[in-house]
Amino acid sequence: MGPAKAINIIVALELGLRRQATTALEKPFIGSSDHTAAYLQAKFRDYKYEAFGVVFLNSANKVNHFEIISHGGITGTVADPRIILKKALEVNAVSLIISHNHPSGNVTPSRADEELTKKIKQAAALFDIALLDHVIVSDSGYFSFADEGLM
Repeated sequence: MGPAKAINIIVALELGLRRQATTALEKPFIGSSDHTAAYLQAKFRDYKYEAFGVVFLNSANKVNHFEIISHGGITGTVADPRIILKKALEVNAVSLIISHNHPSGNVTPSRADEELTKKIKQAAALFDIALLDHVIVSDSGYFSFADEGLM
């Protein structure tokens, strides 16, 4: 390989890195449960066990940050509201969408899911942070607490 070819390869790699960095800076807009579900299905796609994640939003409903808060087993995971709210304050979140996956494909919420949603909503309200939704996702669909009037 000659010097000209080597320079072309280096330039191509640099352009790829710059493009990737630019894309990473774009903040996705979350405007509906459909948007949320599509965003979360991509995030949870590779998890074969339950995981609990939080979408931290700014005042324009754009994603400030997404983080998996806990990993569990095949049938459950635990989420600590204190960890969620600490992270919300660190990333200047105005609102939250909590979420978890159901690897089984059944997106029906459990009683524990409903209780956790209430607990996090009440705790977030103390910091003037709105809990917009709790979305359960699987490869085949999703369940939105907000859409079902459970918020």
